[in-house]
Amino acid sequence: MIKIKNKIERELPRFILEVDKRYSLSKISPLLIGRIKEFASRNGKRVRPTLFVTSYLGFAKKEAPGLYTSALSIEFLHDFMLVHDDIIDKSDTRRGKPSMHKIFNDYLRRAKNIKFNGEDLAIVAGDVMYAIGLNAFLAIDENKERKERAMRSLIEAALYTGCGEFVELLYGIKPLKEISKKDIYKIYDYKTACYTFASPLAIGAILGGAGPSEIKKLYQYGIYLGRAFQIKDDILGMFGSEKKIGKSTLTDLQEAKKTILIWYAYKYSGNKTGINRIFTKPVADKGDLKKMQDIIIGSRALDFAKKEVYACLEKAKKLLDSSKIKAEYKETLKDYAQQILEI
Repeated sequence: MIKIKNKIERELPRFILEVDKRYSLSKISPLLIGRIKEFASRNGKRVRPTLFVTSYLGFAKKEAPGLYTSALSIEFLHDFMLVHDDIIDKSDTRRGKPSMHKIFNDYLRRAKNIKFNGEDLAIVAGDVMYAIGLNAFLAIDENKERKERAMRSLIEAALYTGCGEFVELLYGIKPLKEISKKDIYKIYDYKTACYTFASPLAIGAILGGAGPSEIKKLYQYGIYLGRAFQIKDDILGMFGSEKKIGKSTLTDLQEAKKTILIWYAYKYSGNKTGINRIFTKPVADKGDLKKMQDIIIGSRALDFAKKEVYACLEKAKKLLDSSKIKAEYKETLKDYAQQILEI
């Protein structure tokens, strides 16, 4: 996995330079391409392109030219979504640095009488990043029929993720008493699991020539892995440090996000009034975070969430064990899952 990730890291700046030259982006706007390059190059796990390449190599007879550039498509899809997410979440940091809209707002600070802001510019920058991602996908020199099916899967990932974001926002206005565990997992599956794990694995397998049953199996494996990953992310969002998560520890609370932790605590803590009070406050503070942490621990919601992670991992493991992916890459996926999901 480290070798694959390192190749992806080397390919990233080369590809951005290529895109810049091909479309003369520096001539159109040095600010735009400069911010996109900086944002995309920030330290990250590169989970999505790494899974893309691993799945492909697990089924392909040989490595096709353009594989690593094509894998960047799912990374740029991720970055595009992060830019828009930060606007929705009103978050000023991403990966420990200013979010895209914060950078643009700082840039516009000295401007007078303007009718737009950094959020407006960031939305457009995100759209450009999405286009760059689609461009990257086309780089792989593979069977045209498989390439078309894989492209449909990539578009599907973007579609479902957008739907997941939309549904999550609508769930935000529903009272906690009306939210079910099924609702929570619906958000997890569409907003996180699909494009972070299931789709990269499926896209790589499609391009690599895997059969329909193998593609379906890897996709479902990715869904369970994605659920586990999102629960872990929820735990970090509630109990992690700002340095570790790269954004404010108050973000999830400020947005009143309905997570497995919150759902379980509300259902079993006996302190529904306290949770509702925190969730309905206009601005949450560190004191509210501490109170919520105490409620979650006291209700054993944290223990429950960890058990859910392990249950999802066990289901994922069974699916992977039955997969016909090459043994070398099967073991790689197993190790990688444990590495990114250790809690």
